[in-house]
Amino acid sequence: MKKIIYCLLLLFFVIISQAQTAINVYPTHWWTGMKNKSLQLMLHQKDVGKLDISMAAYPGVRMEAVTKVENPNYLFINLVIDETAQPGSLGFTATDAKTKKQQTVFTFQLKARRQGNGTAFAQGITSSDFIYFLMPDRFSNGDPSNDKLPGMRDQSLDRDSIFHRHGGDLQGIINHLDYLQSLGVTTLWMTPVLENDMPNRTEHGYAFTDHYKIEPRFGGDAAYKKLSDALHQRGMKLIQDAVYNHVGSFHFTFLDQPMKDWYHQWPSFTQTSYKDQPLMDPYAAKSDIKRTADGWFTTQMPDLNQSNPFVATFLIQHAIWCIEEFGVDGWRIDTYIYNDLAFMNRCNDALTDEYPDMTMFGEAWVHGTVNQAFFAQNTMNVPFKSNLQAPVDFQCNLYGIVPALTQQFGWTEGVSKLYTTLSNDFLYTNPMRNVIFLDNHDMSRFFSQVGEDVAKQKMGLAWLFTCRGIPQLYYGTEIMMKGFANPDGWVRLDFPGGWPGDQKNVFTGEGLTENEASVLNLTKKLGNFRKNSSAIKTGRFMQYLPVEGLYVYFRYDDKQTVMCVMNTSDKAQEVTLGNYAERTAGFSKSLDVVTGQDHGASFSIPAKQMWVLELK
Repeated sequence: MKKIIYCLLLLFFVIISQAQTAINVYPTHWWTGMKNKSLQLMLHQKDVGKLDISMAAYPGVRMEAVTKVENPNYLFINLVIDETAQPGSLGFTATDAKTKKQQTVFTFQLKARRQGNGTAFAQGITSSDFIYFLMPDRFSNGDPSNDKLPGMRDQSLDRDSIFHRHGGDLQGIINHLDYLQSLGVTTLWMTPVLENDMPNRTEHGYAFTDHYKIEPRFGGDAAYKKLSDALHQRGMKLIQDAVYNHVGSFHFTFLDQPMKDWYHQWPSFTQTSYKDQPLMDPYAAKSDIKRTADGWFTTQMPDLNQSNPFVATFLIQHAIWCIEEFGVDGWRIDTYIYNDLAFMNRCNDALTDEYPDMTMFGEAWVHGTVNQAFFAQNTMNVPFKSNLQAPVDFQCNLYGIVPALTQQFGWTEGVSKLYTTLSNDFLYTNPMRNVIFLDNHDMSRFFSQVGEDVAKQKMGLAWLFTCRGIPQLYYGTEIMMKGFANPDGWVRLDFPGGWPGDQKNVFTGEGLTENEASVLNLTKKLGNFRKNSSAIKTGRFMQYLPVEGLYVYFRYDDKQTVMCVMNTSDKAQEVTLGNYAERTAGFSKSLDVVTGQDHGASFSIPAKQMWVLELK
């Protein structure tokens, strides 16, 4: 009997010893004064679920529940932190049921809430903003010491490969914030910055392996905070790329799953159908709905089960933690349509409850304006009502600016598609929140889509900076980077000048061709004009029916009227202000915002050009 007792005591103290040195707690810390007073801690450590955990008395904090789950390596603790709680450390102990001896197994820090380091955060992204979107690994290498780190699974470093790591990092971005501001950029969005300790293809960041670690090869937590502070000190904003749908297959919750239903399980690997229609189809088969929402992206991206309340809480708390910890201003949500949509409504509400000005926009790569509007706040009478503030506007791209510049004009073709797509804006509660773009990290470069036609590239940029919504520019579009997305590595090449020794340097202008310099200059002029244009940032939008490939629209308010003239035809077109009297009455001058030339009340616009004119 003594031997049995001795062995039990030894086992207990071994568990205690392990917990003291290696217990992992998620979130890693929290804050006092949060509006939501509930907090759920997830403990992960071998056999931590066998411990009898209690919390030392702490004013304003109480332990509401402890939940043991099927995997003994996990334990969940529910806390309530009321408004009287002050910053400090909570002590948690384990008790031996027989000896009643206690020993502290971990402490949990409560911090004072972020004050913004003297600047605002969680400001939200509005139509007054201009977003620059980049991939940290491919933009600029500011700290070569973190290019390869011992112990990480992916040890690749090869700029000649489109799939290996190239060494770009957050310090590289910090080093070039002056350049972003020279473009008129107000907001930075990056592909995910969380740890991606996968064996390969880690350059894109969309397969997390730990939600509470910033990718160390980008510079880790310290570099991310430094970037956030640097942006805010310049009056700029930070968007974080959020992935709720899946994680990487080397995520600790997949390697050691807390519960059998933490992930969507299938008898054999089942990929999503990538079809959004079953989610809104009144005639859809339930099996089709399930496959869309619960199917996996790849074998390397396990699909999270957001209907599991522990999973949902883990994801929501992580989102709040990132905003508070790093001063995030906006939230871009990856693969929005494949998430549990009821969970997404709950998550979006949780963010805006805590941060009323916070905005979220979601990737809804679908086909059709009705389909896209379904996933955002809309005016439709449908059974499910999304509370997502805005989508990434794929319709204005796929069925808008791309066909406008690549198809011959027709009744429904060419620029008529752009007009038609925008005419469906009545479907959105607020289309000014839609994020418009020319290209991104998953699709062919815009310059390649328009046949490497410099004139069309310039037309696309002029549209991007003047259409309704929030413009997003993918890194390198301002110098006509090209490439087709099959495979996607060709549209994720290095930004010239981001590495020592680059023969071409966009930041200094060295090595740019005449056309590249011209397009870059156009981007700067239009980006900065928009930055100071009340009509474009917050004004109204009016468009006229295209005629023979000529498309005219206006951005206007009580202070300013901007006339946008897009000639997609192969011949010059005559334009008279009087033909658009609803918006041009009283104006006799049309000042080209790029050249400064006054085109007067009547002018001829050459083929394949778009003019942005401020009326006087």
